[in-house]
Amino acid sequence: MKEILCYGDSNTWGYNPSTKERYERDERWTGILQTTLGDEYHIIEEGLNGRTTVWNDPIEGEYKNGKTYLIPCLESHKPLDLVIIMLGTNDLKKRFSVTPQDIAEGAGVLVDMVKQSGCGRNGHPPKVLLLAPPPLGRLTEFSEIFEGGPEKSKKFPAYYKRIAEEHGCEFFDTSRVVRSSDIDGVHFDKKSHRALGRAIAELVKKIL
Repeated sequence: MKEILCYGDSNTWGYNPSTKERYERDERWTGILQTTLGDEYHIIEEGLNGRTTVWNDPIEGEYKNGKTYLIPCLESHKPLDLVIIMLGTNDLKKRFSVTPQDIAEGAGVLVDMVKQSGCGRNGHPPKVLLLAPPPLGRLTEFSEIFEGGPEKSKKFPAYYKRIAEEHGCEFFDTSRVVRSSDIDGVHFDKKSHRALGRAIAELVKKIL
């Protein structure tokens, strides 16, 4: 069985912008991925609301830093065949004041951590798939928190692709199949979860 870790934020956790609750397991993109790939694969969901790439959140807490938990997470679930990373959206919050390039570089730090780990088969590193989050949409309730974020997020695909090339990992631009919900401009609706899960499944088959 192939072990795949999905490391992300609220859009991996499955935040429903309509209800502010969690989508059901089979509605989340990770659940769609599991269903599409079948029993020969095991999808491990590691989504945390508010998780950043490498930044300590001064308001929500240091544990939101994706770098802090990554190694314990890898060690807990090893041996892993593939680690899928989709982070960066929360880095757009005004409180961090970082550029799109800085955010992509933060994702690159996480890629390197996975590639330098021995958490794959036989002590080797797992393969890595880096996902560029889709651009933010029209912000409603999160407009102040993500002030300036929509413009920054449009630059994600180019920077993330470059990071993937420089760090030697697989890459996918989620904006090809996903758009942020019109409800809050940040989270995915069910249609986008389905589209992403199916698209990633096709990629996984090629990677593994």
